[in-house]
Amino acid sequence: MSSLAIPTLPDAQTCEQARRSRDPRFDGLFFTAVLSTKIYCRPVCPAPMAKRVVYYASAAAAEAAGFRPCLRCRPELSPGDGAWRRGDAVLARALKLIEQGVLDEQPLSALAERVDIGERQLRRLFVDRLGVAPIGVLGTRRLLFAKQLLTETTLPITEVALAAGFGSLRRFNAAFLDAYRMAPRDLRKQRDELPGKTLTLRLGYRPPYDFVAMLDFLRGRALPGVEVVDGASYSRVFALDVGSASAAPGWLRVSQWPASRKHADPHALQLELHGARPAQMLEIVSRLRRMFDLDADPQAIGAALSADARLRPLLQRRPGLRVPSGWDGFEIAVRAIIGQQISVAGARTLASRLSQKFGQPLSAPFAVGLDHLFPAPDALADADLTAIGLTRARAETVRIVARAVLDGRVDFRPERTLDDFTARWVALPGIGPWTAHYIALRALGHPDAFPADDLVLQRAVPNDGSRMSAKTLAARSEAWRPWRAYSVIQLWKDAMNVPKPAKVVA
Repeated sequence: MSSLAIPTLPDAQTCEQARRSRDPRFDGLFFTAVLSTKIYCRPVCPAPMAKRVVYYASAAAAEAAGFRPCLRCRPELSPGDGAWRRGDAVLARALKLIEQGVLDEQPLSALAERVDIGERQLRRLFVDRLGVAPIGVLGTRRLLFAKQLLTETTLPITEVALAAGFGSLRRFNAAFLDAYRMAPRDLRKQRDELPGKTLTLRLGYRPPYDFVAMLDFLRGRALPGVEVVDGASYSRVFALDVGSASAAPGWLRVSQWPASRKHADPHALQLELHGARPAQMLEIVSRLRRMFDLDADPQAIGAALSADARLRPLLQRRPGLRVPSGWDGFEIAVRAIIGQQISVAGARTLASRLSQKFGQPLSAPFAVGLDHLFPAPDALADADLTAIGLTRARAETVRIVARAVLDGRVDFRPERTLDDFTARWVALPGIGPWTAHYIALRALGHPDAFPADDLVLQRAVPNDGSRMSAKTLAARSEAWRPWRAYSVIQLWKDAMNVPKPAKVVA
């Protein structure tokens, strides 16, 4: 089973060097706590260097030790330490479940059961690795997200409390005051713009980050009506509770944080959010951080993959490539099935037909090119899909997958290991290892997903005109664990840039 080794806090000398140089590559990998002020900061904090400091592996550990977040560098904007949250290690799976809200209404024992570990052992694992118990991680996550909303938006404080996961304004006020020694209303800044329907948030990342390459990948696969991708941004329609009586669609746009804004940030994306209810905001941000792979650590990935002579020059040329995930797991699964053994352009054409015919139209388009939702599983479970050009076999596979998602035979639950996830999918008729690993890569953003049956990869690795077998390629990739998905993106990108042979004119 693939696993991701969980790192410890960088050594004190590394932390000190990163802090003094304000190295953005270490942003979110540790936090600096100033003993004299009882405030903790990001390594990139512009404040004058303090003399007496201690380092913590997480914001939650710093807060548990009695430190408050810096109002200047704003720790809530730092990228997450992706190593804690990626792969199949117990801690990574547990953190992903916390992000999905498992502890919101269930006890710690439920979380422990879902990752197959005892409750006491899970609590001890969190304390050993992160310096704080699971409930402390949850509490800090909520408070930091609330702090960002208070600082960057005009949302009423009641809606901020709801968006951050607090059941009542009273509980939110009490928790905020206890942790930060100030009331939420005292933190709120006066803003120049008036409240509007658009909410804008910063999504920080750890450089280098190749946003242009990310948009290029998504643009070639964008579904007309559902997504719009241009040279500067990604937009899409969404509804997080499709099928329920309370379902209400919204739309979003992700772009580079503008350099012209008052608070310029060279290492952040800008999220513009329209129509989202407060209770959905934390999930939306989590989905987008996964989709755009904003918590990756390029240093760790590069160090592991650069040992291979084939990958080393690719990483040197494009160190900022990330794994482009997708907004919705079922949508990615259907598109993966449609794309079996055909070109990206052909798959996009068929997926567009399916989306237009079976997706839910909006009463009025949000914007040009954003006029319907991708179909939910129940819309495809018994649909006649041959009319849009799918073969009978492929149409049946889509229906089988839709039914399997509805009855729970397959899912996108974050506690699944890669082996468990792919085994469940391969058990379905019409789903082979390539499709299962592609879904793991694009739906889960799993860092070790590796479709060894991919013909492009089989030709790209030898890079001499020959082709590896899937078995040989899989064996070669063992040395790339636990970051094989990044090798896939590097090799796919390199294959796209190989000049095609010129046509011979008779």
